[in-house]
Amino acid sequence: MNIREIDASLMRQAFLAGAQGLEEKKEWINELNVFPVPDGDTGTNMTMTIMAAAKEVAAIEEPTIENLAKAISSGSLRGARGNSGVILSQLFRGFTKEIKTREKIDVSALSAAFVRATETAYKAVMKPKEGTILTVARGMSDKAVEVAAQTEDVIEFARKVIEHGDLVLSRTPEMLPVLKQAGVVDSGGQGLMQVMKGAFEGLLGKQADWSSAQEEEKGSLSSGTEKERPLSGGVDVSELDTSDIRYGYCTEFIINVEKQYDEEIEREFKSYLESIGDSLVVVSDEDVVKVHVHTNDPGLAIQRALTYGSLSRMKIDNMREEHQERLIQNSEKVAREQKEARLAEEAESAYKKNERAGEPPKPYGFIAVSIGEGMGEIFKGIGADYLIEGGQTMNPSTEDMVNAIEKVNADRIFILPNNKNIILAAEQARYLVEDKEIIVVPSKTVPQGITALINFIPEMSVEENLKTMTEEMGRIKTGQVTYAVRDTQIDGMEIHKGDIMGIGDGGMLAVGTSIERTAVDTLKAMIDEDAELVSIYYGVDVKPEDAERVLAKAQEVCPGCEVELHDGGQPIYYYLMSVE
Repeated sequence: MNIREIDASLMRQAFLAGAQGLEEKKEWINELNVFPVPDGDTGTNMTMTIMAAAKEVAAIEEPTIENLAKAISSGSLRGARGNSGVILSQLFRGFTKEIKTREKIDVSALSAAFVRATETAYKAVMKPKEGTILTVARGMSDKAVEVAAQTEDVIEFARKVIEHGDLVLSRTPEMLPVLKQAGVVDSGGQGLMQVMKGAFEGLLGKQADWSSAQEEEKGSLSSGTEKERPLSGGVDVSELDTSDIRYGYCTEFIINVEKQYDEEIEREFKSYLESIGDSLVVVSDEDVVKVHVHTNDPGLAIQRALTYGSLSRMKIDNMREEHQERLIQNSEKVAREQKEARLAEEAESAYKKNERAGEPPKPYGFIAVSIGEGMGEIFKGIGADYLIEGGQTMNPSTEDMVNAIEKVNADRIFILPNNKNIILAAEQARYLVEDKEIIVVPSKTVPQGITALINFIPEMSVEENLKTMTEEMGRIKTGQVTYAVRDTQIDGMEIHKGDIMGIGDGGMLAVGTSIERTAVDTLKAMIDEDAELVSIYYGVDVKPEDAERVLAKAQEVCPGCEVELHDGGQPIYYYLMSVE
């Protein structure tokens, strides 16, 4: 079989087959988790990301390269979940930008699209790590350039690129020691290869029926038991920079491009903005460029932007302006048993709140990602306006974040992801919101999020609060106690399926067969001479009397500490513990 060009119909067929190829292997990909915890969700996150795009693609009755490209880019961005899903959406975004103006796609166009996809994904991650999905993507783009010079046959081109992608994936354990130690390849890279292989089958004629898989995906997130439903985890592929803001004016606007604006011009524009400010975000989409920069002279940024076209949605805020109102606490009842009912109830309450006649927006609002009725009540009690159900058992999507933002009646909204795998999705949501200032606090655990929110001071500016909240989070040590889902060896410890594990911020802290004993051993490993406060949150599977025994032993372990016990109600993790 020889194919010289891909038209819109074949592109649609290949993309839907790629989505199905990933969906069919999602549980296998979920199991490729460094720690053998019951929350490996890379396959689920990537599947839900691509299915959001597949839904839009399948709805197109008269496909063209242009409308397919738009559906893939927009759908995957809004549906992106977890780091792996966000990166996959950025790969699609770069790929489709390269091919969207073409009527047909040949090997040369494919090669350029692979390169642009990789460049776009790398730009989205502030501190990319090698040995991840990014490495696999770059390996394929490098191979694509090489193969494009050797053949005009799309099938031969795709086969060789995929073979090389598999080779790079097999080498990821040599690039990330944590993968080698766990005996797995990178789960995100494996997910990308399943997309590629599914798309290849589509090129060969496979007609994908993805709709039933999509319905199954929805059901698995709404009705599965704790051990059956997709759960979170995977290899962290990013550390987002949260550098201090030193400039006084938050300046935002949209450029409606009317003159030449290519990648070289965008690089020059970014360089100029970096010379006059920081906290820079420049996102281009077709003929529109969204700009966000903190600077001491907004006029300079505006003058340069006007050289590229007209401006709209201009917004300049003095970030040193003091605010005196403390946010109003949200107190509606949370029903943990029905997640969808809970979200609907909170959404309805939030909408009614925003629609009350004459109510002005608050200066600050807070969105927290949380799971477990107790945890939700804790966040509400310290000031959260809106809770997004998710975290270790399900990573919310970029669109979930955007929808939550719309429901909070505030000019400036702080998002507390409370999970390292959710931060990137929150950052992507920030780019999509134009009428509010969104501040992503890089909280990687629930205890960090609680600490950050407690340390918010309404009289301080946004940048001062972000700095304080981030610094206070850095003083927190977090431990998590759960069970192992497979045999492995990691951090010098031999682990068997069913064992109880205590996992800290940097790795494994304790392993045993008793929940209580492992929880205490985990706490012992966290406590040092500077420890002052210990907080213990027990999960839905822990009896209160058992938690009280752990509390008593914690007081013995750290007699000079104040020790608090809370009913967190979280699934999967018997205990979440923090030491500060």
